[in-house]
Amino acid sequence: MKKVVILGGGIAGVEAAIFCRKAGFDVELISERDYLFIYPISIWIPVSTLSFDKATLPLSSLATKHGFSLTIDRVCALNAAEKQITLFHGGVRHEEILIIALGASKMKHSGLEHTLSICGEPEQSLELKKAIDHLIAKGSGRIAFGFGGNPKDMSAVRGGPGFELFFNLHHRLEKLGLREHFEMTFFAPMPQPGARMGEKALQMLSTLFDVNGFHTRYGKKIKGFEANKVIFEDDSLLESDLIMFIPAGAGHPFIIDSDLPKNDAGFIRIDSTCRIQGTSSWYAIGDAAALEGPDWKAKQGHIAEIMGRITAHNLAVDFLGKEEDKQTYHEHLTILCIMDMGNGAGFVYRDETKAFLIPMPFIGHWLKQLWGHYYKFSKLGRIPRFPGL
Repeated sequence: MKKVVILGGGIAGVEAAIFCRKAGFDVELISERDYLFIYPISIWIPVSTLSFDKATLPLSSLATKHGFSLTIDRVCALNAAEKQITLFHGGVRHEEILIIALGASKMKHSGLEHTLSICGEPEQSLELKKAIDHLIAKGSGRIAFGFGGNPKDMSAVRGGPGFELFFNLHHRLEKLGLREHFEMTFFAPMPQPGARMGEKALQMLSTLFDVNGFHTRYGKKIKGFEANKVIFEDDSLLESDLIMFIPAGAGHPFIIDSDLPKNDAGFIRIDSTCRIQGTSSWYAIGDAAALEGPDWKAKQGHIAEIMGRITAHNLAVDFLGKEEDKQTYHEHLTILCIMDMGNGAGFVYRDETKAFLIPMPFIGHWLKQLWGHYYKFSKLGRIPRFPGL
């Protein structure tokens, strides 16, 4: 039986492992963590509406259910010419068929240690919870949430979770009767953060900011951070008792140092079938890959899953004699999310022909919660999986 090795136990890697097993491959998943962290629902951890363990899935349970093997180890180096990977514990290994699903590193900013991120290491969600609980106990304060950009690859920007947590924190403060005692500011270096969602969605987001009394600091590059301060390029300051900041993605240092083909941001160049350019049987999916497509393209979980499924299909065509055409990820590029606000949500969608945001008061929040349960239980095989979800 042909073996496929997958690096990364996140959304992309798990999806690839499941579908490579379904296709008939022997699969080994290598992950630094022993659990899958479900980032889309982790926005509720800092506001105390979801416990940390409810946003995780043990990789051992997924491995048992779907029949792949699991190795807990850290990737240190990659060599495409020799088809070699180097693991911290496992040393140098030769791998004929490899899928790289290692996610992205983060752009470095001066003083980043003075911030916390909802898209960083999973444990930071608990640090955010502690910081928010401290401010609530204090009864007042200044809150600054924001995200950064990567001019070398705009698809690596991840602002949605920042908006979601911002709205959820606003909702929690309102429920506690404390909102008027907190100054809430959102900051970003681009003039119109969220513009990739489309004009209508951007206008609705702006209206919601006005209605809820949020402040904004847009259009100035971020120079760095100090304790309780955001420093902009003109040396102006945004002072805050809590800074939540999501740096834009960048390629992992060991990928940048490798012989893999990369774009200027350090992401792995792939063709439309997700195969790494210049290789015969190495693939890259999810945030680790350099996406090609429209200017508004974004790296999202559903795109990562699609790339995992496509790669499994294409490997079956190449190595298992599957008599079908190969598939490409380009036709699936969309923006799709339920932007949760604590007491409702907005359904955001964009493709080549349309872009919209549909307000969903009350029911939207329940739908996103329902999606979280669906994701976990369908991955574990406890409920049927709906095609395309």
